[in-house]
Amino acid sequence: MNLRTGLIFLLLVIHAELYIDKTDDRGRGVFTKRSLPANTIIEISPVIVMSSEERKLLDQTRLHDYIFEWGPDSQQCCMALGYVPVYNHAYRSNCEYEMDFDNHVIKIKTIRNIEAGEELFINYNGDWNNDKKTWFDTK
Repeated sequence: MNLRTGLIFLLLVIHAELYIDKTDDRGRGVFTKRSLPANTIIEISPVIVMSSEERKLLDQTRLHDYIFEWGPDSQQCCMALGYVPVYNHAYRSNCEYEMDFDNHVIKIKTIRNIEAGEELFINYNGDWNNDKKTWFDTK
């Protein structure tokens, strides 16, 4: 790991306009205080990478719903720090996430203009518009 990579790993960036609040029907979610333009990186979150063996254990706990598949073959998993575990799912999300395996970070970016007070969503299937059924009932 070089110095630049080490610094990225330790860096947690959350856009100043984001906050966590209660939702009407999903517990908590991530919202924005002000409007955000499309293609704005709103979070860069370091992750804790875990092995496939650790993933099997985590899949037996409540953390299963908060971890991400990780690695080129998706055999590992990771726990993202910051707000990433709090974004709710939508099949047509207004944000997308990008996994940077080399630097061990997940980046969240808006895909369209977001209005003040709007909840921010990611699609748990990976692509912002992926309609594949999730492992849980969606609203």
